[in-house]
Amino acid sequence: MVISLATSFRANSSAPPSSGKSCKYVGQSVRALPIRILWVGKKKSRGAQLVFDEYFEKLKHYCSVDEVQIRSNPKNARDWKVQVEDEDNAVMNLIRSSDWVVLLDERGKDIGSEQMANLLGDAANTGASGLSFCIGGPYGHGQQLRERANLSIKLSSMVLNHQIALLVLVEQLYRSWTILKGQKYHH
Repeated sequence: MVISLATSFRANSSAPPSSGKSCKYVGQSVRALPIRILWVGKKKSRGAQLVFDEYFEKLKHYCSVDEVQIRSNPKNARDWKVQVEDEDNAVMNLIRSSDWVVLLDERGKDIGSEQMANLLGDAANTGASGLSFCIGGPYGHGQQLRERANLSIKLSSMVLNHQIALLVLVEQLYRSWTILKGQKYHH
């Protein structure tokens, strides 16, 4: 599956910013997969919650969307490797066998907004019943999730804490849908 999607994610670094013209699904009907955002971390700050809620509500106009918070270090492990394994198990228990899983990782594929829109369209064509985006805890993702993921992407070359990653993800999902629908949010 990742191989067939790789052609969608070739970046043209010399191209100027576009208005979604490089998205292959603009103007086409795209099946709206239910989206689940699985994230490991502590409760969002009030400011992050306000921004998150704004884009989360906007996103609901395009698809069914749900967020699930997994408490960081659920078993209070002292060893970071055990912590990652515990978080990994908690996330894996929430992923359905029919989900198309996108791992958000600092070492993932660097994609732009149009490629994110293509990702939504491509995932809808896989036969998956849902799309799960996974944001790891402070030490990243565990091996089980890395092996289960259909694709690994990064939101930035910089490391982002879970609150910032969550905000960037939900805004980019909203932006992707506006690209797919040919709406004016994306310039």
